[in-house]
Amino acid sequence: MFKRLDAAADQAARTPVRITVDGAELGCRQGDSVAAALFAAGHADCRDTAVGEVPRGPYCMMGVCYDCLVIIDGQPNRQACMTLVREGMRIERQRGAREVRS
Repeated sequence: MFKRLDAAADQAARTPVRITVDGAELGCRQGDSVAAALFAAGHADCRDTAVGEVPRGPYCMMGVCYDCLVIIDGQPNRQACMTLVREGMRIERQRGAREVRS
């Protein structure tokens, strides 16, 4: 489904980054967004809808649609497409209705 462009593949020498996705360690590349790292690892969906629990995944990849919401380091409602990976980041799939925090 997702394939890196050849030009981007040439940059494979970028620093490798280790993150955890739903408890499993995942290797990705410095400069990747969380959404790109998830796509590259074969994860097509990030969250389930509040009604019907339908899986949703990154769609626009530019921060407009909010279909890529995940929990990052315990903080819900983070946009995976707008967040760059960093070493040790913990990502969890977001299930059901978004939490509203004040």
